[in-house]
Amino acid sequence: MTQIDEIEQTKQWLEQVIIGLNFCPFAKKEFVNQTIHYHASDKAQLKPALVEFLAQCHFLSDNPEIETSLLIYNQGFRDFNRFLDLVDDSNELIVEHGFEGIFQIATFHPEYCFADAEYDDAGNFTNRSPYPTLHLIREKSMEKVLSVYKNPEAIPDNNIALAQKKGADYFQSLLKKIKQD
Repeated sequence: MTQIDEIEQTKQWLEQVIIGLNFCPFAKKEFVNQTIHYHASDKAQLKPALVEFLAQCHFLSDNPEIETSLLIYNQGFRDFNRFLDLVDDSNELIVEHGFEGIFQIATFHPEYCFADAEYDDAGNFTNRSPYPTLHLIREKSMEKVLSVYKNPEAIPDNNIALAQKKGADYFQSLLKKIKQD
C-alpha cells in the first residue's frame, strides 16, 4: 500500500459518501475545483504527528489557493481513543500557535462512534472513513458558506437520518469496496 493508494481511496470515499450522499453540501465545489490538499502521513506516534499537523496548518496558511486539507493517517491512530487524543492535542496546538479562529478540525475515523451512539449505529458512518483523518477547515470559508445555506444546523441530524435509512451494512460494504479497489 502506498500513500498514493490511501489518497485515492480517500478521494473515492469523498466522492461516493461525503459528496455522493451530500453529507457535506460544501465538499463538491472544493473537490471539483481541486482545492483540497491531501497529505498521507506515516506517523504513528503522537509527538511526530503533532509536529506534522502543525506543519499542515502552516502549509494551509501559506497557500490561500488551497481551501482545505485532509491529513490521512495510514499507519497510526487506528485505535479510536488514541485518535481522540490526537484530536484533542491538535486542537490545543491550534490555540497555542495562533490559528484559533482561522482553522478548525473535523474528524473522521474507520471506528468513529458518537458519544451517545452504539458502535453499530449506522449514524456513525457519517464520520467513518477509510483511514483516520483530520480535516483542517478554514473558518472564514465555513462561515461564508454557512451564511448562505438554509438550515445548516440541520445538516448533522439529516446526515444521521440518511445513514440510518441506508443502514450499516450499506456503508460497511462501500468502505470495504473502496479499500479493495
